[in-house]
Amino acid sequence: MDTIKTITTDELEQKLKNGEDLLLVDVREDEEVAEGMIPGAKHIKMGEIPESLDQFDKDKEYIFICRSGNRSGNVAHYMQEQGYKVVNMEGGMMNWAGDTAAKK
Repeated sequence: MDTIKTITTDELEQKLKNGEDLLLVDVREDEEVAEGMIPGAKHIKMGEIPESLDQFDKDKEYIFICRSGNRSGNVAHYMQEQGYKVVNMEGGMMNWAGDTAAKK
């Protein structure tokens, strides 16, 4: 398997504070995102990713997020195999110290 690029929660928080335009995808289940997600993240459950490929652009880079970094890592591998540019957020929301917002 090819190596997946990763980003730490601190690095991601800094990029967001700097106003970088990032494409965040939270792959957790509904009850998990109900506890809060990173503002601006799009919620697509892990199991719905294969049927949601039309929502992604192969020219853009996506940062995948889950609770601990495992599911998002699996999604990142899958998406990379499909030809997408991906980054996995290490440590997931368990390590996220930044702002969270309720799912819209």
